[in-house]
Amino acid sequence: MEKIEVGEIITISDENDEEMEVEVLASMNIEGTDYVAVAFLEDDQEETDEDIDIFFFKVDQDGDFTAIDSDNEFDKVSAVFEEMMDEEEE
Repeated sequence: MEKIEVGEIITISDENDEEMEVEVLASMNIEGTDYVAVAFLEDDQEETDEDIDIFFFKVDQDGDFTAIDSDNEFDKVSAVFEEMMDEEEE
């Protein structure tokens, strides 16, 4: 599997098969599973950092993004992402 780079622009399809471009804000490996944090490009260009909607996905073996199903898993990924952002600001 290719490593997903921060800053990379990726096209994903939503449940209606509409394609959207997202920018990878962070990639992380938690307990052996890869995750990414992404923001939609339209949001990224229009909004300040405070207003960007951030989405987290699990990355499977094929490099495809899959939804995070459990709240517990989402909270874990969200917490790691926030720690990463705090470290970058210091």
